[in-house]
Amino acid sequence: MRRKVLIVLLLVNAVVLLGQLWPVGAPPFARAVNIAFLIGTMAFFLRDLRRRG
Repeated sequence: MRRKVLIVLLLVNAVVLLGQLWPVGAPPFARAVNIAFLIGTMAFFLRDLRRRG
């Protein structure tokens, strides 16, 4: 399960990075993807910290 979440986060991270490197080509939903990525990574890291802490 953890591996699947990491793969999804990496794919979304690639979309976010592409939007930063080539802003003209960013799709109209890029802002929503950025926000979802930030929320998703925060939730993942908090959950991971709770498990290991």
